[in-house]
Amino acid sequence: MEMSFRKLPDNQHEIIVRHRKGPDVRLPAQPVGPTMPHDLVHAVVETALGIDDGFWGAIARGATFQGFELLAPGRHRRSGMKVLRRGGDAVLAAELSVNWAYRVWRGLPTEGRGVGRPPIGPDALARTGPSLDAAAARWSAVPEGGDLLWHWGTTG
Repeated sequence: MEMSFRKLPDNQHEIIVRHRKGPDVRLPAQPVGPTMPHDLVHAVVETALGIDDGFWGAIARGATFQGFELLAPGRHRRSGMKVLRRGGDAVLAAELSVNWAYRVWRGLPTEGRGVGRPPIGPDALARTGPSLDAAAARWSAVPEGGDLLWHWGTTG
């Protein structure tokens, strides 16, 4: 599966996803965030940790999350909902791992009220940190209107 993260004006981005089970989809303009698109962070961390049943694994298997739309008009069977019913717990677990890795990488608090216990340990963080560094540098180098391509199932 190929994901194209396009850098748009005003700190926005969009994503086009091709070659997945199911039709190609697009996530229209969204805020980038402080460093890079959240869904790019997912791709980076899920790849670094070998998570194949998280957010991007579900998309590869045909799930379509809120905000995504078909790239070409047509009918889409609702099989994406089946993917989420079968794998929703794994997607949620991946979300927690990704958010934790990103929190640590950004130097945000990892202790205190409301933070919770870490869903991943130091060995996993040792893999995600350098991967996030590399992805942030790649994203920063993309010119406005340009794309960062990520191939799911590889190192990006």
